[in-house]
Amino acid sequence: MDEADPGLQVVHRLRAVTVELDLLAADFAQRNGLHPTDLRALICLLDTARAGTAATPGWLGRQLGLNSAGTTGLIDRLERLGLVRRTRDSQDRRRVLLEVEERAITLGWSFFGPLIGEVVVGLRDFSATELATVHRFLDTVQQIAAAQR
Repeated sequence: MDEADPGLQVVHRLRAVTVELDLLAADFAQRNGLHPTDLRALICLLDTARAGTAATPGWLGRQLGLNSAGTTGLIDRLERLGLVRRTRDSQDRRRVLLEVEERAITLGWSFFGPLIGEVVVGLRDFSATELATVHRFLDTVQQIAAAQR
């Protein structure tokens, strides 16, 4: 592929952003005694809660590509750290739901909050049309990456 291709240049910039975010995530995980998969699990659970959807251990395992034993170990670890709790579904007592504890949210905001705040402020200079383009671009990249996975 031609290095001058504008699309390829965007891919290289996206990779650079991804590397920086991965390094920040690794630093957060290390500082808080978490495995990188623990952090991915917390992100999945937070996104699900924000969407108003229930999360079960089976669902989380599928999101992370873990088997049942690996998922149980991960949830046990997060529960011991006070970051996640298991609850029973009020509609079906046999079903276990996962909820993120307030401690996890506070911990995440204390580390990632300044970054999030600066990005939000930086995006205020974008027009509604530009933001719509950014959203469309990120949605497209996410769909392509998910399909590759």
